[in-house]
Amino acid sequence: MDSDNTRELLVEAANRAANYIEGLRVRDVRPLRGSVERLMGVLDGPLPDNPSRPTDVLALLDDYGSPATVASAGGRYFGFVTGGALPVTVAAQYLAAGWDQNCFSFISSPAVACIESTALRWVKEALGLPASAEGSLVTGASMANFTCLAAARNWILQQHGWDVDRQGLFGAPALTVVLGEEAHASIYKVLSMLGLGRDRILRVPSDDQGRMRPELLPPIEGPAIVCIQAGNVNSGAFDPASDVIEWARRCNAWVHVDGAFGLWALASPVQASRASGFVGADSWAMDAHKWLNTPYDGAMAICRDAEALSLAMNSDAAYLTAAKDAQKNLTMEFSRRARGIPIWAALRTLGREGVASLVDRHCAQARRIADGLREAGYEIVNRVVLNQVLVRAGSDEETVAIREAAQASGEVWFGPTVWQGRPAFRISVSSWRTTEEDVDRLIALLRRLKKGQAQ
Repeated sequence: MDSDNTRELLVEAANRAANYIEGLRVRDVRPLRGSVERLMGVLDGPLPDNPSRPTDVLALLDDYGSPATVASAGGRYFGFVTGGALPVTVAAQYLAAGWDQNCFSFISSPAVACIESTALRWVKEALGLPASAEGSLVTGASMANFTCLAAARNWILQQHGWDVDRQGLFGAPALTVVLGEEAHASIYKVLSMLGLGRDRILRVPSDDQGRMRPELLPPIEGPAIVCIQAGNVNSGAFDPASDVIEWARRCNAWVHVDGAFGLWALASPVQASRASGFVGADSWAMDAHKWLNTPYDGAMAICRDAEALSLAMNSDAAYLTAAKDAQKNLTMEFSRRARGIPIWAALRTLGREGVASLVDRHCAQARRIADGLREAGYEIVNRVVLNQVLVRAGSDEETVAIREAAQASGEVWFGPTVWQGRPAFRISVSSWRTTEEDVDRLIALLRRLKKGQAQ
């Protein structure tokens, strides 16, 4: 392919992407009827013997792939705390893909190293985290939790005379992990991968909003890690960070924060008081592709002790000599894309005021949804303190039926959940594209569905 054809192909890709994005306002949120079957029919074949024209391949992706997507980038998608990517972040990611950099260090890409370092610094400034803390850019909150907890495991055991890097875990001192019973499932997955086990965890009972009850924290001795949650994925509630951290300090335990979306409350002067206690922790994990509204995938793992993070993730490959703060020495990856570029673009575009405004607007929209659905006869299960609305519609059967009908309508999408043993559905307001009109449309649809069930 010559340079002229490359330009033509990239321009066509940009036009097709723009057409897709512009159509989000009017298309169904679910995949269009019959689109998945048509896509599978096109894909159901052997690897072609002969080359294809790149423009034909692009057209195939768009013509058959685009209709089969879920319109999660649009304003009427209320599932999974999913942000809709800001246009500048899509464009920045597009440009970064053109750069085609392997971003493991300054040596491999000076531009990306400088921009990503700035993005991490700005995240710390926006959230009020320690400037001296070290950070890495990873795929999502699961890998951010993994990265932070690997640093926690190694550091805590080092304080008790055990070097995990040299000695592994065989014969290591028993390490206690303390979680709230409403901890996210990804934490359990991470602890399993780190060799700490799922069944050895001490689970602290939670209150009716999913917050850890600090008066029930267990007595512990020896090496310990405590995981607390900033923003319960169902209720939006925050664990009582100040109380838990004070207790953990007396036990010489490492405190890690799973703050996938809730830590962004710190960016808002209006909401920050809910999360201010979490600043006293030892490590923090958060997503950018949730509330910061960048494309997938992008997240941050930040540790107060920079040395703890670099020691857990550092590599000794002589041919890859780089500074300790090179991303290859702060993450699991050697080969990695420039995922910090969209994060920088979002922060540069929004500024401190823009990030705060985004958080505040979504919290206000969530409260308005809760008020509207309560008036329509729904039970709002949670105290709406953030951007999450947890809803039931009377009986369990009615709740499930209404959720399925809403999904099938194509007007909106939100997902199922189970809260305290019973079905519910969770409405998350996370996209910059969600307008007041979208909120009205959601409330009106659910009001109609509730009346239909009653009849």
